[in-house]
Amino acid sequence: MDQHYGGVIWTNHALQRLRERGIKQGDAWVTWRRPDKSRYATAQGAWIYYKTLGSEKIEVVAKQNEKKEWIILSVWSRLVWEGQHKSKTKPQASLMSESLLWTLAKVILRKLFKKN
Repeated sequence: MDQHYGGVIWTNHALQRLRERGIKQGDAWVTWRRPDKSRYATAQGAWIYYKTLGSEKIEVVAKQNEKKEWIILSVWSRLVWEGQHKSKTKPQASLMSESLLWTLAKVILRKLFKKN
């Protein structure tokens, strides 16, 4: 791992996270350089850059220093499930089966209590 890979500065923290999380430095760099989306981070002056590569969504936190050099602060990734984050949504099939079960339960309760 190179602290000046791609013409940007990589913090020790970011390099450590790459190693721990098995993310290639080139994948993190391309996420920063050509993101699918970006937004302001909670850290003042920092941005979060997002890119989906295969089944992974890589996220890179970066900001410019006083010399206007870009610094990569941290990197992580999340598995993507049918275009959705695994950690935030359920697969569509699961949502459909929950809906079906709820509908079936309502029908049974109506029959038991003779409500139409």
